[in-house]
Amino acid sequence: MFLELPLVKEQPSGWIEVITGSMFSGKTEELIRRLRRAHFAQQRVEIYKPAIDTRYHKQDVVSHDANVIPSTPVVSSQQILLYVGDVEVIGIDEAQFFDMEIVNVCQQLADQGKRIIVAGLDMDYRGQPFGPMPALMACAEFVTKVHAICMDCGNLAHYSFRTVPNDKLVLLGETESYTPLCRNCFNRRMKTQI
Repeated sequence: MFLELPLVKEQPSGWIEVITGSMFSGKTEELIRRLRRAHFAQQRVEIYKPAIDTRYHKQDVVSHDANVIPSTPVVSSQQILLYVGDVEVIGIDEAQFFDMEIVNVCQQLADQGKRIIVAGLDMDYRGQPFGPMPALMACAEFVTKVHAICMDCGNLAHYSFRTVPNDKLVLLGETESYTPLCRNCFNRRMKTQI
């Protein structure tokens, strides 16, 4: 006699992808590209960004190349859980500006079978790991590090050097406040600031 077991539907497998690098390296551009591909594949897609990031637009996510995708600004990472619903692919831009709870939020959503694509700076203007990004990279299944071009020598750049006198950790800005530099040029400029 055979015992017949009820069929259990397997939960879809979710995962976390992190796109990281310096300013002007194409992180947001890559995030938008991946989200558009998911949308073309008729997956339900939503993107979130920190409400404090109003550089280009209050609501939309906008790359340095002026590519735009509609988004939902949120004040805290926990808010994302309130909005997600039946979304299959979730984009999160400027993750370095979120609280550390963003790591748990991403883990929880991936555990629910969702694809999470996170973009953010890996280092702050001092060359130190930035906010929740190291923890997000540690728990992600996929990490893509993109590079800019050093504005001093033309090599690959992965530092965001602040060009204006201000020691606040978070200073929203663009080319008027930051320049991408390679390791050697970053170290040289940091020495001249001391």
